[in-house]
Amino acid sequence: MTATRPADFARPGASVLARMPQHDANELTRGGNQALIVLDEQVYQLRITRAGKLILTK
Repeated sequence: MTATRPADFARPGASVLARMPQHDANELTRGGNQALIVLDEQVYQLRITRAGKLILTK
């Protein structure tokens, strides 16, 4: 599920943000508009709006 980044982001001097895991919301929702995300037994809902914005709710 991790998106591919250009090779220049993988170099040691790259910023911290460039080294953070990156996930495609469309893959998380399997092409739909909602997915559930679990953190420490808490369930959150990720939703992609019609306007293409992300909403994360508990």
